[in-house]
Amino acid sequence: MRDLELGISTCPNDTFMFHAIIHEKIDLLGLRFRIRYLDVQELNELTRGKQLDCSKVSFHAAIHLADQYGILRSGAALGNGVGPIVVSKQDGLEPSTTTLVCCPGAWTTATLLFQLAYPESKNIEHRVFSDIMPAVVAGDVQLGVVIHEGRFTYQQQGLFLSTDLGTEWEVRTSAPVPLGGIVASLDLADEVHARLRAVIRSSIEYAHANRDETLPTMRRHAQELTDEAIWPHVDLYVNDFSIDLGKVGVDALQQLDVLAREAGVVPQNAPPVRILG
Repeated sequence: MRDLELGISTCPNDTFMFHAIIHEKIDLLGLRFRIRYLDVQELNELTRGKQLDCSKVSFHAAIHLADQYGILRSGAALGNGVGPIVVSKQDGLEPSTTTLVCCPGAWTTATLLFQLAYPESKNIEHRVFSDIMPAVVAGDVQLGVVIHEGRFTYQQQGLFLSTDLGTEWEVRTSAPVPLGGIVASLDLADEVHARLRAVIRSSIEYAHANRDETLPTMRRHAQELTDEAIWPHVDLYVNDFSIDLGKVGVDALQQLDVLAREAGVVPQNAPPVRILG
């Protein structure tokens, strides 16, 4: 079998979960990977062009890509208290029809959650997630939608919390926040999907059993975190939903799909999200 093109983000939760695959610490069940480490919006775009066989993507992107990719049950980032936040240089500033908001990419779940919470706020520009807080600090934009490590570091930049989009979602849906997950091309055989799911699950279980071993891998790729902040990040984003979506995780995804269509962000006639296995 040919090498599979695998894309993951540089965030500690991904490099933690995939450490055992990266360094071949587990049985890969006959699979071979060429791994690419990219920003999540770059991964969204590459899957849009069908350039990756298996990839971490935003669940927002997965909804758009349902005719090409299915979602694996292992490797996801969902949870309570884990959502993106809106930050500002000015305390008390909230999104409006006139404020300029910087988001981390059109197909990121963070942008979708912002659109669901503030449908009237249309003045949006997009930047790589690591450039958003500097843009807010510099005054280039008034508000920034912050993801990943930024949730833990925005106060160090002198910024203020405007809105917790994760809390807004949880109040609205009573569901965990569905951020992102691993998709696999529908061109791959079902048995390859099954092997991918099993290998990813084994890699996560290995990481939990060998936490300290994963630290150099995470440190090599982390954008903004100190060693002391890496573990709270991992513990927040890598949880039972990462092992298996389960019914609660699948229900959260389906709610995101429905609300995206109702908001006109995803076409009503687009195929529904597909869970593999």
